[in-house]
Amino acid sequence: RTRKQIRPTAALPAVTVLDIPADADPDAMHAYPANWNEDEGEKPLVLLKLRPDDRVVPAPGDRILARIHPGDDGVPRYTARAMKILDKPRRGQIGIVRMDEDGARLIPVDRKQKEMRIDGGDLGGARDGDLVEVEIKLTGRLMIPKARVTGVIGNPNSEGAVSMIAIHALDIPYRFPASVLKEAEEAKEVGLKGREDWRHVPLITIDPPDAKDHDDAVYAEPDDDKQNPDGHIVYVAIADVAAYVQPGTALDREAYLRGNSVYFPDRVVPMLPERISNELGSLKEGANKASLAVRMVFDAEGRKKRHSFHRVVFRSAAKLSYQQAQAAIDGKPDDKTGPILETILRPLWRAYETMVKARTKRSPLDLDLPERKIILDAKGMVADIRVPERLEAMRLIEEMMIAANVAAAETLEKHATSLLYRVHDVPGEEKLAALRDFLTSLDLSFSKSDAVRPQDFNRVLGKARESNKIEQVSEMVLRSQAQAEYSAQNYGHFGLNLDRYAHFTSPIRRYADLIVHRALIRALKLGDDGLTDAEISHLQGIAQHISSTERRAMAAERETADRLLAQFLAQQIGAKFMGRISGVTRSGLFVRLLETGADGFIPASTIGADYYRHVEEQQAMIGDRTGEMFRLGDTVEVKLIEAAPVAGALRFELLSEGPRVNPSSMKRTGKRAIRNYGPKGKTPVRSKGRK
Repeated sequence: RTRKQIRPTAALPAVTVLDIPADADPDAMHAYPANWNEDEGEKPLVLLKLRPDDRVVPAPGDRILARIHPGDDGVPRYTARAMKILDKPRRGQIGIVRMDEDGARLIPVDRKQKEMRIDGGDLGGARDGDLVEVEIKLTGRLMIPKARVTGVIGNPNSEGAVSMIAIHALDIPYRFPASVLKEAEEAKEVGLKGREDWRHVPLITIDPPDAKDHDDAVYAEPDDDKQNPDGHIVYVAIADVAAYVQPGTALDREAYLRGNSVYFPDRVVPMLPERISNELGSLKEGANKASLAVRMVFDAEGRKKRHSFHRVVFRSAAKLSYQQAQAAIDGKPDDKTGPILETILRPLWRAYETMVKARTKRSPLDLDLPERKIILDAKGMVADIRVPERLEAMRLIEEMMIAANVAAAETLEKHATSLLYRVHDVPGEEKLAALRDFLTSLDLSFSKSDAVRPQDFNRVLGKARESNKIEQVSEMVLRSQAQAEYSAQNYGHFGLNLDRYAHFTSPIRRYADLIVHRALIRALKLGDDGLTDAEISHLQGIAQHISSTERRAMAAERETADRLLAQFLAQQIGAKFMGRISGVTRSGLFVRLLETGADGFIPASTIGADYYRHVEEQQAMIGDRTGEMFRLGDTVEVKLIEAAPVAGALRFELLSEGPRVNPSSMKRTGKRAIRNYGPKGKTPVRSKGRK
C-alpha cells in the first residue's frame, strides 16, 4: 500500500487573476485563484484588503486582477489589492454527453467551445444524450482541460429545459437558500406606525394581464391651487420593499447576488421569494400595503413644479390590466372600470396628456422598436409569437414612472446623499463615425457637431420614415448607442435626455431600486432601515455588480428566445421565409425573420456566384464582379437549411437577388473591405433555388 504523497502548494505570482465567491462577505471579502492546477494541491485562500480611497472596488462574484502580498505571519497565506475588475467567463459549461468506445465526451451547447473528455468517475450519473452542467478541471503538467459533471439537467427536449439551459449556462441563482426562505416566511405585514395614512387616496395598479407582483400604483387629480391653473397632482406609490428586506440579512444578500428578476417565457426567476414579491410587497387590490410614495405637482405644460416623498400605508382601489384601462378610455368600460372612469381614469389621462407636452419638448430618443412575445403551450413548446400592441395606457405608466425616478434622483442630490444613478452615456466617436458613413450611403445627413443630442437622432429617424428607410436607419441608430448601466457617479441619461435619473419604481425586481429606497429613507429620516455607511462605501462595486447581473439577465432571455424559436422552426427545414438583414459582417449576413423575429445566419461563402466584399461604411456585402449588394435593413427571402435548438442557431440560404451598383465606384478602404471566398478558395456557386 503506497502512502498518498503530500505536495506543497505552489506559490502565487505577484499579479494574479482571482475569483471572489458570490457569497463572500462584502466587509471581509476573500478570493481564490481563477486558474488552478488541481495537481498542485488545494486552492489557496486570498484575503482582499479594501480601503475607502480604493479606485477599484470589487464585489462578491467578481473576477479581478490583483496584486498579491504575503499574509502577516502566514495567516492568511496571501492578501491582495484589486487592480482591475475583469469580465468573468461563465463558471461552468452546458453540453450533451455522448458515449463512444473511448468513454464519454461533452458536446458543448456553445459551438465556439471545444469538445472535452469526461473521465468515468466524473460522469455524476449522466447517461448518453443527457444535458449536463460541467466544470472544467485542468490536469497534468500540460494543464489539459477535462469536464466534470456537476449537475444533470435531463432531456434537452423536455418541458422547461430550454430556460434551464440559460439558467445553468449563465450561472443564474434560481433556488433560494433555506435561510432566505426562513426570513421571508417570518416577515410580517407593516402597520401604520410611523407612516402617513393614505387609505383615502384611490390609487390603482395598471399592469400586464399576467402580472403576479404589483409594485407601483398611480392616481392623479386636478390641482386646486389658483397659482397653478390647469395643473395636476400625480401620486406614485411604490412597494416599500425596504421595510421587509433589511441591509445585511440573508434576504438582502440573496437579492444583491441576483441583482434583478429574470423573465423567461415559461418561468420567472425572481429577485425575492414569493412571500415578499407576490404577497407582502405586492400592492394587492383592497389590502393595506406599505409604500414609499411621491406626490408631484405639474403645471399645464407638464413641467414638474415640486414634489415630496412620503412613507405611507394605502389601499389599492382597483387592479387593472393595460387593456382594461385603455378600453375604458376608448369608450368600452367594463364592470370594473365603469364606476371609476370619471373619478380615477379620466383624471389620470388628463394629467398624462400634460406630461406628454413636456416630454415632447424635452425630445428624448424616439426609437420605438417592436418587441415580440413568445406564447407557450401546456408542454412548454412555442404556440404563437405576437407583437403586443403599444397602448397609451402603457405610455401613461411609463411617463409617470420616469417622473418619479427623476424626483428620487433630485431629492437625493438635494440632500447630498449617495445614490445609484441610472446612466446612459453619449454615443462614442467611433460608432458615430460608422453611423455617419452609413447614412451618407443612404443619402441622409447627420449632425457633424461633436455634441450630438437625442434630437439629432430623432431628426434623421423622421427623414428615414419619409424615405421608407426606417428599418435600416433604426437598426444603425440602435447600434450607435451606449449601453445604459448603474453608477455611483452621474453622467446623465442620453436616451431620455435627462441630466439626472435613478431607478426607484421597481424594488421587487431590481436591487438598484431597493438601494435608492434606502437612500431616500436615510436622506429624509423616514426610518432606521435606510442606506448604511457600509453600503455607501461600496456603492460603485454594487453598481458594477448589478449592471453585470442586468446584462446576464438580458443574455439569458435572448438566448432562451433563440432556442425556443429554433425548436419551433426545426420542423420547417426547407421552408421559405421573408426576413430583414439585421447584421453584416465579413463572415456573412444575419437575417431576422419578419413573422417570428427568429435570427439566423447566411455564410458569406454561400451568398452567390461572386466574390462578396464586406463594405463596412455601407453595412453591405457587394459582389466584386456583378455589383450585387445586400445591405443592413434590406428585406430578403431565405430558405431554412439547418436548425440547432440546443444552440439556438439557424442557418439560411439566400434566395433573393440584390440590387446592382457599379463595383468600380465602390469605396474600398483597407481592412474595412474584406473579400469572402467560397469553401477552400473555390468560387461560390449560386443556388438553383435562388430567384
